Amino acid sequence: MFDFEKLVVYSKAKRFNKKVHTFLTCITLDRTTTYQLRRASLSIMLNVAEGAGRISKRDKRHFYVIARGSTFECVAIFDFLKEIQMIDQSQFESFYHDLEELSKLLFSLIKSME
Repeated sequence: MFDFEKLVVYSKAKRFNKKVHTFLTCITLDRTTTYQLRRASLSIMLNVAEGAGRISKRDKRHFYVIARGSTFECVAIFDFLKEIQMIDQSQFESFYHDLEELSKLLFSLIKSME
């Protein structure tokens, strides 16, 4: 088993990425938004994995910071989708809750690397 597979944040990021993938198969968005959301959600998971594979705390922290930035990016995308009425409030709140949890977990990881 790889180190990243033991992390709760990785499991939750993978679950979130799967949720986004399912969401994107059920909705028609413009190509740019679809690509950006898919990329940002995948980036959370992949940067957690890459960070866990690094040796130094500084390197690990760098990738966890990037993953947290991608989390914020996803929040902004879902906020915009809600604003233009592509998703309803309950869908937004579901994604928002997941992203808030990921952000908190990543923040804890980042702080533990200081």
